[in-house]
Amino acid sequence: MSDIERDPEPPTFADLDIDDRVLKALSDVGYESPSPIQAATIPPLLEGKDVVGLAQTGTGKTAAFAVPVLSRIDTSIKQTQALVLAPTRELALQVAEAFGKYSAHIPGLNVLPIYGGQSYGVQLSGLRRGAHVVVGTPGRVIDHLEKGTLDLTNLKYLVLDEADEMLKMGFQEDVERILRDTPGDKQVALFSATMPGSIRRISKQYLNNPVEITVKSKTSTASNITQRYIQVAHQRKLDALTRVLEVEAFEAMIIFVRTKQATEDLAEKLRARGHSAAAINGDIVQAQRERTIGQLKNGALDILVATDVAARGLDVDRISHVVNYDIPHDTESYVHRIGRTGRAGRQGDALLFVAPRERHLLKSIEKATRQPLAEMQLPSVDDVNAQRVAKFGDSITESLASENLAMFRKMIEDYDQEHDVPLIDIAAALALQSRDGEAFLLSPEPPAPPRREREPREPRPPRRFDDGPAPRSRGPEGQELAAYRIAVGKRHRVVPGAIVGAIANEGGLRRSDFGHISIRPDHSIVELPADLSNETLEALRRTRISGVLIQLQPDFGPPQGRPSGRGDRGGRDDRGGRDDRRGGGRDRYND
Repeated sequence: MSDIERDPEPPTFADLDIDDRVLKALSDVGYESPSPIQAATIPPLLEGKDVVGLAQTGTGKTAAFAVPVLSRIDTSIKQTQALVLAPTRELALQVAEAFGKYSAHIPGLNVLPIYGGQSYGVQLSGLRRGAHVVVGTPGRVIDHLEKGTLDLTNLKYLVLDEADEMLKMGFQEDVERILRDTPGDKQVALFSATMPGSIRRISKQYLNNPVEITVKSKTSTASNITQRYIQVAHQRKLDALTRVLEVEAFEAMIIFVRTKQATEDLAEKLRARGHSAAAINGDIVQAQRERTIGQLKNGALDILVATDVAARGLDVDRISHVVNYDIPHDTESYVHRIGRTGRAGRQGDALLFVAPRERHLLKSIEKATRQPLAEMQLPSVDDVNAQRVAKFGDSITESLASENLAMFRKMIEDYDQEHDVPLIDIAAALALQSRDGEAFLLSPEPPAPPRREREPREPRPPRRFDDGPAPRSRGPEGQELAAYRIAVGKRHRVVPGAIVGAIANEGGLRRSDFGHISIRPDHSIVELPADLSNETLEALRRTRISGVLIQLQPDFGPPQGRPSGRGDRGGRDDRGGRDDRRGGGRDRYND
């Protein structure tokens, strides 16, 4: 491999020989100068060279490969010319969205995301119309190749995004098959955060004398940003956020969540609690985005609920607080998020919500940033009520200076003379009116129920299928794992990597959330966290693998009175046979 040296002063996008239409789109979305990975990667890709880019998430990798691909694509050919492989459906959607933005001024260019969990009908329609750029997860791409619905005979560009993650999730065979089965003269760009031996081997075997580009990630955080965290259970996060908003003195705030739907849901709940909040996400049109940010700048709006993608390029000086409502899965995203506060030399505050089973992510952030986060206790009922009383007093003081006070004083005096009511009672009645019947003070939290003496254990009734799974083991991070049954097995030709990829994508899980996987003739048993939410379970029930609805359900093992092991029809696989040792064992997904 050859190396490339980066200029200490990166050029502008206009200096990189980018197609004028793409250049205009970059200007439209507010990109002024290329990031280090973009400045180093775009020129060799425009020259047709293969590239290996080593960079963390959040360094601008998507534009680094999308810009040169779009600059060289031929829209007169109604066939797939570029294929981007991504490990998860979320990343595939983000990359497809970015391609759409950068190609806004290229008439007739079609971009199509394909991934597991989405109906085949939508994808087949898009493929029949002709997709110049396909962005997909490896498993679904293989499905379409096997069905003959995706034609890659005219493929010119292949991008492997977050290649190390794809291999960790069990997609190595799929990735290598795609590399083998696509034209030999294609241009390949491989992006990875690390360079393990498997990635090095792929680059040597399938790439042609690639240029290797390494960009160090920025993990330092500004010294003028105070960083704290609150440990709070997932179901109590909204209550915790509401208390923080009442107690913390803030000018403007960005609250980060993971999904587009979560931005809308949380903003709506905050508005219902009296806060001026709005959402921005990738589905919001540019005009509305600009209007919302303008309101944040001029003080008409105080709280913005955003995803990472939607907040890129956001620079508003009055943002005093950043709240990570959903903890990011990588430190680079955390650094980018909290960098939205503490602008122009001001003091900034960053607050991170951490569920008990997410403490490993907190430790990763502290290790990468070399800065410990101080724990903040959840504001108590007394804290909130004291703040409400203080704000009530401030509102009285402010109203006493009003020019209209004389008119209302005369009305109160007339009421007092007519009804002979003490002025203090009249003032209290008016205060009650201003609250519109809403409870002014928070009620004390109910005391914890007293612990009862343990009674003699009665025989356990038979388990019902909808009772929820019983924890059976623990994962590497201490979380309780339980067994779940899915309706795909050997006869569906599934492999552990396909199971992990589909379930992780649809359920928002990590590799470390998976335990043992046992693939049986007509079904499979997968160990997952025992405390999966109802929303996650519902999403997973609707997930498809190899086109089959997996119908995920808790697995309670063999019926009472029936021994496990040889008596179960699973045979050798149930005892950790050859298939489990080769691909389905716990070590593979929890390393």
